[in-house]
Amino acid sequence: MAPAVHAQPGSGARFDWGLTGAAELGRVCAVLVVVDVLSFTTTVEVAVGRGMRVHPFPWDAQAADYARRIGATVATGRRQVTREHPWSLSPAALSRAPIVRDLVLPSPNGSAISAAASATGLPVIAANLRNARAVGRRLLHQGYGAAGTPIGVIAAGERWPDGSLRPSVEDQLGAACVLDALSGVAGGLSVEAAITLAALASTPDVAAAVRGCVSGRELIEGGFGEDVEIAVRLDSSDVIPLLRDGVFSSAA
Repeated sequence: MAPAVHAQPGSGARFDWGLTGAAELGRVCAVLVVVDVLSFTTTVEVAVGRGMRVHPFPWDAQAADYARRIGATVATGRRQVTREHPWSLSPAALSRAPIVRDLVLPSPNGSAISAAASATGLPVIAANLRNARAVGRRLLHQGYGAAGTPIGVIAAGERWPDGSLRPSVEDQLGAACVLDALSGVAGGLSVEAAITLAALASTPDVAAAVRGCVSGRELIEGGFGEDVEIAVRLDSSDVIPLLRDGVFSSAA
């Protein structure tokens, strides 16, 4: 009984956290939406909007080897950017870097979740605060959200030093913005999705909340405030990155 309950049966839009939540909903949903506002899915959307193909990859030393094997450029951490290698997980840096055809983008949260979700064969969409409304519109237009075609929305979250999941304000609000756009789905929202959406209703200024939350403050105090400002431009993008055969490109 427990596994069926954990999949939030009977609802058209469902919500969960992290890699384990994505694996659970990936067993039963027709499409997965991954939300990692600071910064994987924002960076993916920026890159795809500039015409790049993004390969998600778990955050480890093998990313560079993988990029070499497929003839791609590998992104670095924010603090490893140089004039010769300007591609990184920073959406601000990537918005100015030269366009490459294929970019391997490692991260421990959104990228790892996306790479694992790709193995399910389901459509996987990268959503953020910028494109949440566009993502919701597309999914509804394509008929997702009925009892037989449920949507799984996954907030990536962050990690504590011991590797355990740290639920994050920015990803909860990003997921809530997607769910807000899906609030009219035929199958309705699961309790978990509805409670997540309620957090959005009680947040009068989403951008201010993201700037003031732990993840936002960490980036701002570390000198990456521009990344936060790019991420909080609500409903500013119609770019929908869709993961096909392990690569994010424009759904259009």
